[in-house]
Amino acid sequence: MVLKISLRRAIRHLVSTPHTLRRALPAPALQRIAQAIHRAEQGHQGEIRFAIEAALPWSYLWRNARPRERALMMFSKLRVWDTEHNNGVLLYVNLADRAVEIVADRGIAAKVPRATWQAICHAARDHFRQSRIEAGATAAIEAIGAVLAEHFPLAPGESRANELPDQPVVL
Repeated sequence: MVLKISLRRAIRHLVSTPHTLRRALPAPALQRIAQAIHRAEQGHQGEIRFAIEAALPWSYLWRNARPRERALMMFSKLRVWDTEHNNGVLLYVNLADRAVEIVADRGIAAKVPRATWQAICHAARDHFRQSRIEAGATAAIEAIGAVLAEHFPLAPGESRANELPDQPVVL
């Protein structure tokens, strides 16, 4: 069997450990990200989830899967699709590949061009390149919240149900 992964990519994933992730986002930073999600979800019916991992599992690397594939899997596993209005959005970050992916459920994806999500990802990657992971995640969460508020605002007097946890998921 021929190995499909590049040596450089394999090494990046080998050296990106859970410790790398804890150093990049210690517990207080994760709590601030949870608070940013809570704030960003006010005033609209949408849901935001944030998932981050140091490196892809070897089963993904072996077949040279891209981070987008992992993001789609996590969208499903975290049940981001399981909202009343189909307007959940996953912000996925993979440190080893320096990847930022947004996966939007069909209710919001039908209303927002892919270029909007790509622009949010690009801005987050700019922060990450400067080792500002928390700032990049928070800025992306705020931008996603603004998009959701534009397309799924709360009606006057309507209350908001929090359908998904705000706590970041560390994989």
